[in-house]
Amino acid sequence: MKNILAFTLLFSLAACNNTPDTATKTTSKTVEKPINSQKNIVFFGNSLTAAYGLDDVSKGFVGLIQSRMDSLNLAFRCINAGLSGETTAGGNDRVEWVISQQPVDIFVLELGGNDALRGISPESSIKNLQSIVNKVKAKYPSVKIVLSGMEAPRNMGGQYIKDFHNMYPSLAKTNNLSLIPFVLEGVGGIPELNQKDGIHPTEKGNVIIVENIWKVLKGVL
Repeated sequence: MKNILAFTLLFSLAACNNTPDTATKTTSKTVEKPINSQKNIVFFGNSLTAAYGLDDVSKGFVGLIQSRMDSLNLAFRCINAGLSGETTAGGNDRVEWVISQQPVDIFVLELGGNDALRGISPESSIKNLQSIVNKVKAKYPSVKIVLSGMEAPRNMGGQYIKDFHNMYPSLAKTNNLSLIPFVLEGVGGIPELNQKDGIHPTEKGNVIIVENIWKVLKGVL
């Protein structure tokens, strides 16, 4: 559903940069990079991750983070595994296929927004998120997981908003995950930084989201 998500997604399991590092001959002052030195970061989420509504997917935060990696000469390949309309339940069903497509060194989990828009109980959402974390860790024991926090819409009621907010830090603490408190900080609810639907960020909005993510992601690279 396109407009039901404060954060829906297009499925695009595609690397932002599909070209792997290759060994290059350089002067004696430089060192060749091993072909297999590149690591994979899988961004697993909904329409926010998938850059819904943008003419150029590379202008979404996954593509912008790949550009930053390249500019800093960091050997990381960003893989966009965003799917529009994805809920935590849908993500739980899909994750095993996604992580089977390539090795995963860092896993950025951005789900929950659609659950809140549909009024799904936080108890159900956290159960699904925990299952996703379990599946990723089972396949890749040394993986580093970054959890992207979200907030529920204001019309969901005080208790729901509180419970939804609390599930992210609770999950992060229980599983020793790195936590982005609120991925839409400085963007959500600001008309000029969102598309006409008032839900999905514009290119400028995604630039701010990159900074929210980078504050945490840089610490796990």
